[in-house]
Amino acid sequence: MKKKVGFIGWRGLVGSVLLERMIFKNDLSKINIKFFTTSQVGHNGPKINNKKFGILENAYDLHKLIELDIILTCQGSTYTEKVYFNLRKLGWKGFWIDASSCLRTNKNSIIVLDPVNYNFIIESINNGCKTFSGGNCTVSLMLMALGGLFSENLIKKIFVSTYQAASGAGSNYIKKLLLEMGILHNSVEKEINKNNFSILKIENVVSSLLKSKKFLRRFNDVPLAGNLIPWIDNDNGDGNSKEEIKGEFETNKILNLKFLDKVIIDSICVRVSTFRCHSQSFLIELKKNIFIKEVKEILCNHNKWIKLIDNTKSDTIANLTPSMVSGTLKILLGRIKKSNFGNKYITAFSIGDQLLWGASEPLRRILNILIKL
Repeated sequence: MKKKVGFIGWRGLVGSVLLERMIFKNDLSKINIKFFTTSQVGHNGPKINNKKFGILENAYDLHKLIELDIILTCQGSTYTEKVYFNLRKLGWKGFWIDASSCLRTNKNSIIVLDPVNYNFIIESINNGCKTFSGGNCTVSLMLMALGGLFSENLIKKIFVSTYQAASGAGSNYIKKLLLEMGILHNSVEKEINKNNFSILKIENVVSSLLKSKKFLRRFNDVPLAGNLIPWIDNDNGDGNSKEEIKGEFETNKILNLKFLDKVIIDSICVRVSTFRCHSQSFLIELKKNIFIKEVKEILCNHNKWIKLIDNTKSDTIANLTPSMVSGTLKILLGRIKKSNFGNKYITAFSIGDQLLWGASEPLRRILNILIKL
C-alpha cells in the first residue's frame, strides 16, 4: 500500500524546487500525496500533468496530519515549532521530514545527506528514528564536495569562506537584488552610453546612491547589488553568526563523529550578489601528507556528482562558476593545490546549487528511502 504523505510549504522556493524534482523523477506515482497550506485552506490544490490533487488541507489541523504516514515540510521553523511537538504529544508515530533548521539539534533527529551518511541513516531508521532534517545548505554542499576526504578520515581541520547567493535568503531577496540592480543602472545609463564616458563619475554616482538614506529606506536593508555582506543570520554573541556555527556542529552530526573524533571547522559566511548557487573556499589541514594526484582521485571517486576542474586560469574562469552549475546536481570542485602553510595543507574551491543538494534533493531522497520500508 502506498504511504500517505502530506506536503507543506510546496509553493516556497525550496518547496517548489523539490516538487519540480519529484515530478521529474516520477516520485508522485509512488505515494498517496495530499497538499496542505497555512494560508489558502479550501482552495484547489496543484494540477500536475493534467491530474488534480484535490482541495488544500489545513496545515495546522492536527487531526488531519495524524492520519499521515509521512509529513514533508518546507514551511520553515515557525511552522515546525507550532506543529511537530504537539503532533508527537498526540502519539503520532509517522516520519517527519523537514527542510528547516528547527530540529537539526534535536537529539532524536538525523540530518540527512545519503551520499555521505547512508549507512548511518539506515542504522538510525532500524533503531526507531522518525525525524529527519535537511542540513544547512553550505554544510551539505561542503560534504558532497569533500566527501572522499571525510570518508577516508583524512581531514583534521577546515577553514571555509562561503560566498552565498541571494536566493539563499528567499525569493523576495532575489527580487530585491534585481530592483537594486535596475535602479543603479538607471542612475548612470546616460553617462554609460556616452562615447567619452567617465568611469570615475559613474562609480561616484553608484557609490553615493548605495549609501544614500533614500536607497536604504526603500529596501529597508543593506544593499546587495554592487556590494557584499560578510554576515549571514543572527549574531551568536561570540563573534560568530548563527550561520557560521552550524558548520562544525552539523558536519559532525551528519558524519556521526563523537567528541574525540570530531573535525574542527571554522568559517566566515558572506552574502554575494549571485542569484543561485553557493560557492566555498577551503583551507584544509589533512592528518597526513598526501600527493595532490591522490587527493583528486579520492575526491572524484566519492560520488558521481563531483566534477573536478583543472587548476588553470582558463579552466577555472570558464567552468568553475555559479552559472555553469545552476539548476544541476553537479558539484564543481577546483583550485585544488598544496598550501604554503605546509605539506599537510591543501586548498580547494567548490560550487553547488544550494536549492538542490543544499536543500531539496536530500529531502527527496530520504522520502524515497522511507516509502520503501
